[in-house]
Amino acid sequence: MNFLSGIIYKIIGQPRYHSLEHRLFSTITFVNGLSNVLGSFTNLLNLENGLGLFLLNFITGILFFALYFFSRFRSIYHSLYWPLMLLIFGFLSMNIIGNAGSQGGAHYYLIPALVIGVILSRNWKTTVAVSILAVVVTLGLFAVERLQPEWIKAYANPTERWEDVLGQYMFVQIFTGVLVIILAANFHDEREKSESLLRNTLPLAIAEELKREQKVQPRHYDDVTVLFTDFKGFTQIAESLSPQELVSELDQCFRSFDEIIKGCGLEKIKTIGDAYMAAGGIPEESKDHAVRTIQAALEMLAFMDRWKEQKEAAGKPSWEIRIGIHSGPLVAGVIGTEKFAYDVWGDTVNLASRMESSGAPGRVNISGQTYEKVKRFFSCEHRGQIQAKNKGEVDMYFVDGILPHLRDSDDPLKPNFLFESQLLDLARHESVDASKGRSAERREALSGS
Repeated sequence: MNFLSGIIYKIIGQPRYHSLEHRLFSTITFVNGLSNVLGSFTNLLNLENGLGLFLLNFITGILFFALYFFSRFRSIYHSLYWPLMLLIFGFLSMNIIGNAGSQGGAHYYLIPALVIGVILSRNWKTTVAVSILAVVVTLGLFAVERLQPEWIKAYANPTERWEDVLGQYMFVQIFTGVLVIILAANFHDEREKSESLLRNTLPLAIAEELKREQKVQPRHYDDVTVLFTDFKGFTQIAESLSPQELVSELDQCFRSFDEIIKGCGLEKIKTIGDAYMAAGGIPEESKDHAVRTIQAALEMLAFMDRWKEQKEAAGKPSWEIRIGIHSGPLVAGVIGTEKFAYDVWGDTVNLASRMESSGAPGRVNISGQTYEKVKRFFSCEHRGQIQAKNKGEVDMYFVDGILPHLRDSDDPLKPNFLFESQLLDLARHESVDASKGRSAERREALSGS
């Protein structure tokens, strides 16, 4: 199946790089060209005027392939719409006249011709115009048959008529079937591309809710860990780079951050300039979100150290990163009707931002609330009460790394089996505590009633 898909994509274009309209135009011109060229040889078998029909089909087939070439390999297709429509209806008109008019089967092609015109139409005006063209051509052909019957190439005998009508009808069925299958595949590819874009814009559960309900209900979370990053000296270094270089450098960093965030099971929220924001514990709640967020932060630091070494070796400027993390309640969801974005709100977000701005380059700065959740897993340095903008004095800690007995002997960033075992144990205990809490609430409710 993948081999077949690869061949089809080579013929009509890749969904990732070519628009639906582009692929449809290439598909239709290729199928028409192939059917005309191959079908032209069948006209040499039985009909008296077979040579004329052979030349008509073969030449128009070559013209269809020429349109296909300009569409597929030169990306010229918008301006070729009407040449294609005139070629299709011109070919059909001559083919119908050369195949006994309404007594034959060539006029069956007028229906898929109109369908093609409507599918490739870019607006309602074009749709109306091509519909009028189809009506004019159809009425014109019947008028010619009635007023100038000598122009119509009649069949030599009833058997020839029966064979040609049957052949034309079967060929129309096959042609239409192939066209519909390829068009359906194109629409499926386009739908998959749209779905992929939506999944990359929103978390999967949120995207499904948005498709189902046409809106997303904001949801309150009792416990989420929010991560902020920012580059020190970004503005000064950005002034020495061209816009293209600046975007390329940011893209390289943020792509790596995306991979780290995804690998740690977190949710990227957004980027704002040189700032990066992610969260753990949303949209699906989890017990280990604080630990996984710290893991992601440490991996980000390691990446930036490698990146900095590469830049310094090449004699290029580099940035240093500050990372701030805080845990607490917040509200998450999608608001508005344009340019959907999954976002978070609440004091937890503000405090996470303060953790970043109150931190130091090359360090992960966390709040006391986050420290209480991760102290069994990470070695942390207490900084004391630090003044945070508009928040007063806040308890802060620097994260030094995974505790020695919980990390891999060869890679200090990699947790060992004991680390994962403790994490599972933590989740199990929290689940039991939560269950006890719900039982106590039920007992209180029953006693009160």
